[in-house]
Amino acid sequence: MQIILKEDIIGLGYKNDIVEVKSGYGRNYLIPQGKAVIASPSAKKILAENLKQQAHKLAAILAAAQKEAEALNDVTVTIASKVSATGVLYGSVNAAQVAAELANKGIVVDRKRIIMKDIKTVGEYIATVVFHKEVKVELPVIVVAENAVVAPVVEEAPVVEEAPAVETEAPVAE
Repeated sequence: MQIILKEDIIGLGYKNDIVEVKSGYGRNYLIPQGKAVIASPSAKKILAENLKQQAHKLAAILAAAQKEAEALNDVTVTIASKVSATGVLYGSVNAAQVAAELANKGIVVDRKRIIMKDIKTVGEYIATVVFHKEVKVELPVIVVAENAVVAPVVEEAPVVEEAPAVETEAPVAE
């Protein structure tokens, strides 16, 4: 079934795209939620006319997205998380934590615009921030250990000399 998207849906398409979806997904979720309409011939004509009339607005939206993307140039996100002795995180680092760290730096980005897999180990990763279908920024994410993993120090126990064993005569059973 073909539908016209009314808003951006990550993994499916962008606003005003005509996409092919399974009919159950379209009829039971996208259309009732107001996220899409059926792509009938008349709806396609209306979409084409609207796009022609909104060309200057779309150019302004693209320019605004590029301006937002420039704010992320040369920005690296460092997240400290609790780590086990083997280097595995307790929990994971996700898009919400990256968005919160960006907000701490004064850059407001909706967490839904950040595409990344959940991070479960210490290291360097790349998150993609989507501002517009033509404007995407790769953002380096560095995960470091919050608690410094210290190797346990093994101290040698003091040597205790044992007293010499006393020989005693055991009664001999006859």
